[in-house]
Parts: sequence; C-alpha cells; structure tokens
Amino acid sequence: MWRKSILNRLDTTLILFELVLSVVFIVVGYLIDNNYIRGVGVGLVIAWVTSAIAYLYKKKMVKP
Repeated sequence: MWRKSILNRLDTTLILFELVLSVVFIVVGYLIDNNYIRGVGVGLVIAWVTSAIAYLYKKKMVKP
C-alpha cells in the first residue's frame, strides 16, 4: 500500500521537476543569449507535455 503511494507521488514530483527545469533552462538561455540552452529548455517542455499526457492517460485508465 505504501509503495503505491510513494510511486504516485514520485510520478507527480518528477513531472513537476521537469517543468521547473525546463523553465530554468529557457530563462537562463535568454539571459545569456544562448540558443543551445534555450533549445534544451524547449526539448524539456516537449518531454514534459508528453509525460503529463501519459500520466493523465494512465490515471484515466486506472479509474474507470
């Protein structure tokens, strides 16, 4: 029981961490005017959206 609880919070925590990390990379990329760093941030945003959609789909499939 406690394992499911920890894994559920871990999923949410990692998704939020990915969002925060992508925002940090985008802001730093604009501050130092580096296209590569901004590109990494955009890639992380794409990964965040993909993982958020997968998480929501999984939650919807678990609860009929």
